[in-house]
Amino acid sequence: MHNNLGRLGGQLGVGLCLLGFLVIFFGWNGAASTNYVAAQFPYLVSGGIAGLAVVVIGAAMIVVQNQRADRARLEEVLARLAAAVERQGLAAGAGQGMSGLGGYVVAGTTSYHQIDCGLPETREEARVVPLEDVRSSGLAPCRVCRPPQFGRLMSGREPTPPLVGS
Repeated sequence: MHNNLGRLGGQLGVGLCLLGFLVIFFGWNGAASTNYVAAQFPYLVSGGIAGLAVVVIGAAMIVVQNQRADRARLEEVLARLAAAVERQGLAAGAGQGMSGLGGYVVAGTTSYHQIDCGLPETREEARVVPLEDVRSSGLAPCRVCRPPQFGRLMSGREPTPPLVGS
């Protein structure tokens, strides 16, 4: 039922346009039936101007209905696109076994972070690099986000993460 009410604005706009043209026709017909110019003015005012106003209102309703329909289609496409991107991202994250972009980290001047870590966001020197490049750079892992590390097995009991290459 909601879908039918959504189309009512466009249908009502078409009806108002037709009604306005009919009012304009009757105004013209009334003005054409008399030869005296002063007697034609009431027909022009009531038929012409009122009919034109009804046509403009009807056309505006049609335009608004078309914009609503376009917006609804756009929102549907964007929702489908967002769902597809999310599914693709989840599938890629599950396949890589790491959070964020699998195999990539954010490297700063002294440490490296996971992609979703908020610490390097404001730093200009932060850059996204492959995880393999971090091994040879000598950067320390972030103590907050605990990115993947090299050289030692991680146990849940260590308060600080091991250094890269040790």
